[in-house]
Amino acid sequence: MKPALKFIFAALVVGGFATVPSWGSAVLVQFGINALILATLAQSWNIIGGYTGYPSFGNSVFYGLGGYGVAIALVQYQLPSAVGLILGVVLAVLFAFLLGLPVLRLRGHYFAIATLGLTEVMTAIVSNLDIAGRNVGLILPLAKGDTLFLELSLALLVVTTLAVAWISRSRFGFGLIAIRENEVAAAVMGVNTTLYKILAFALCAVFSALAGGIHAYWITYLDPGSAFDVSLNVRMIIMAVFGGPGTIFGPALGAFALAAISEILASKITSLASIFFGVVIVVAIIFMPRGVADLAQNFRRFGWRYFQENIKAHRV
Repeated sequence: MKPALKFIFAALVVGGFATVPSWGSAVLVQFGINALILATLAQSWNIIGGYTGYPSFGNSVFYGLGGYGVAIALVQYQLPSAVGLILGVVLAVLFAFLLGLPVLRLRGHYFAIATLGLTEVMTAIVSNLDIAGRNVGLILPLAKGDTLFLELSLALLVVTTLAVAWISRSRFGFGLIAIRENEVAAAVMGVNTTLYKILAFALCAVFSALAGGIHAYWITYLDPGSAFDVSLNVRMIIMAVFGGPGTIFGPALGAFALAAISEILASKITSLASIFFGVVIVVAIIFMPRGVADLAQNFRRFGWRYFQENIKAHRV
C-alpha cells in the first residue's frame, strides 16, 4: 500500500473511532479506550525498541509516573488534571534523563534486564511514599464519562503516531536506525549515539506518561502494583513486535488486533486468553519476526515462501 493510501486509511480509522460514543455501547467505548492506550504504549516503545534497537522493559515506569502525576495533583493538591498530566510528563522525562545515561550504555539482554529491574525499584520506592498513598494507593475523583477519555486517548495516539512518522523521515530518525543497525559504525559516521538514545528514551517517557495519566484518571484508582506492572510492558512489546517494529502503523495495528482477539478469548474461554500472548510471541518470532506490516508488504511478492525464508533466516 502506498504511503498516501496508508495515511488516508488511518484517517478513516481515526474518524471511525471518534464516532463510537454516538452509536456504540458502553462496553465498546471502554474497550476502545483500553485499545487506544495500549496502541499508544506500543507506539512509544517503538521509538526506543523498533527504531533504536534497544529492547526496553522499563516503559511501564514512565506509564506509572504519568499516572501518579495525575493522582497526586488531583488528590493531594486538588489541582486540575491538566496540571497532573504535565507533572507526570516532567517526572517521567527527568527519570529518563537521569537513568538513561547509565542504563543506555548497556546493550542487548543486559539493557533489557537493567530496565526490567527499574520497574521493581520504582515499585518499592513509591510503596513507601506517603504522598503516593504507600501500598494502599490513591483514589481519584470520578470523571464525567467515558467519551472524554476516548477522545483524549484517540488524540494521544494520533500525536504519538505523527511523532513516529516524523522520526521515520527525519535526520534524528536516520540516526536512531543507524544505531540499531550498527552503533559503532554510527558513532564513527558522526552520530552522537549517547544523545540520540537519551532523546529517544525521553520521547518514550513523554507519550507513555501521558497514556498513564489518562488511564489513571479514567479508572479513578492507582496503586504501585498496577502502576508499574511489568506485564503491561510485556504486552506493549508483543503488540509492537506483532504489528511491526520500526514501522509507522505496525505497532498500532498489532495493538488493535491483539487487544480485540484477547478480549474475545477472555469473554469466551478464560484459560485460552491467559496463554494467548505467549503463543503470539512464538508465532511472531518464528514466522514473521518483522511483524504484520512486513508480512502485508512482502507476502504478495513472495507468497508462502515468505514464512519459509523467515524460518531459515532466524533458526538457531
